[in-house]
Amino acid sequence: MAIGQVKDVERGEINDLGDLEAPLIEEENVVGYEKNDEGAAADSGSIWMVLLCTFVAVCGSFEIGSCVGYSAPTQSALMEDLNLSVAEFSVFGSILTIGAMIGAVTSGRIADLIGRKGAMRMAACFCIAGWFAVYFSKGALSLDVGRFSTGYGIGVFSFVVPIFIAEIAPKNLRGGLTTLNQLLIVTGASTAFLIGSVISWRALALTGLIPCVLLLIGLFFVPESPRWLAKVGHYEEFHIALRKLRGENADITKEAAEIQEYIETLESLPKAKILDLFQQKYIRSVIIGVGLMVFQQFGGINGIGFYASEIFASVGPSSGKIGTIAYACIQVPITVVGAMLMDRSGRRPLIMVSAAGTFLGCFMAGTSFYLKAHDLLLGWVPVLAIGGVLFYIASFSIGMGAVPWVIMSEIFPINVKGVAGSLVVLVCWLGAWIVSFTFNFLVNWSSSGTFYVYSAFSLLTILFVAKLVPETKGKTLEEIEACINS
Repeated sequence: MAIGQVKDVERGEINDLGDLEAPLIEEENVVGYEKNDEGAAADSGSIWMVLLCTFVAVCGSFEIGSCVGYSAPTQSALMEDLNLSVAEFSVFGSILTIGAMIGAVTSGRIADLIGRKGAMRMAACFCIAGWFAVYFSKGALSLDVGRFSTGYGIGVFSFVVPIFIAEIAPKNLRGGLTTLNQLLIVTGASTAFLIGSVISWRALALTGLIPCVLLLIGLFFVPESPRWLAKVGHYEEFHIALRKLRGENADITKEAAEIQEYIETLESLPKAKILDLFQQKYIRSVIIGVGLMVFQQFGGINGIGFYASEIFASVGPSSGKIGTIAYACIQVPITVVGAMLMDRSGRRPLIMVSAAGTFLGCFMAGTSFYLKAHDLLLGWVPVLAIGGVLFYIASFSIGMGAVPWVIMSEIFPINVKGVAGSLVVLVCWLGAWIVSFTFNFLVNWSSSGTFYVYSAFSLLTILFVAKLVPETKGKTLEEIEACINS
């Protein structure tokens, strides 16, 4: 891909590199009631509308999980009913991430042109079309087209949902509400996995329509992001949306003035180019954002997640079913714990503890396969394998799954947030494809070695966070930039 003139996403100009774009998050210049008006913060209309907006948005997150979790429980039935080869099913599974990569890197322009709500509507329509294509499939081609379509939809969701939540939420709730994105992703995946074990693959495809329909209906009842409305000059709608989010009794005068002043400042900023990301004042933020996504993915989450059933079954026939059910059930409660800890413990401690746990889980699983390969302590092999994988997924769910996305939404300077944000999301999806594609090759090379490689990335994550990643909990944009550049 050639590097060309990029549009200034804050001005809405057209560019030659339209896929590396992302919308603006301006949550740090937050509401007046967070700073000086505690009475307004207590307005019941404020919190309930924010919660309603969040609930509607995370229907998109649930849809991401539904799409990701679809292939595991349907593999044998799909291959048998449609006479698919292993290679054809592999294409069906992996093409989801290709669609998601394209959706993620084009979501910026979409969200800036038609708004956050418009982008979510469009993503839902792509997912609906994809599920119908899968449901009516009679061969590999229509399956792949449907899977690609759902992939594109969830790629848009993967960036727009946390952006929308961060833009409408007060900063004291921003971390926890944004973490709901990850919670609903794992809930959707677990639900698809469990339901898919008792219903047909066609019926499971129809269940993927439910979150899309709920989202499309819910968007009629929630306001657009006030910051996007202000950016595009819809000032009357901007005040109406802000009033709905802050409550009828809240004084929004100060906040409205701050947002408009902020937008005017953005208009005076120079155009952002991709090469700008390599300037000294931006490079550390880019390294942090890209680095967190690299370590999140190369810690092995998609390889272990996609092939968990095979991992359990490989250490003993009785281990497969027990381990798989436990794996599906453990993610949700642990992610809830992570959401509660997000704005209490801080981002850095949570991600470091999480990475330490994923290291230990992978090391246990790797040791189990080493013992099996050398016929040592065979009675401990299933215990270490199941315990290691479950400990891994629990540790990942408490921090590594959600925290990098929260930090990504907070660290980038405004004038490069568009291109940098989409670059980070692109890296994430690319890493997901690489890990899921290479997992079987690595296991054929060495089962124990595969898990030891993943555990090494977890150790590197701890060092990376300790050395480079600042604490962003409760800080404004200016304070975060100062920490990064200090």
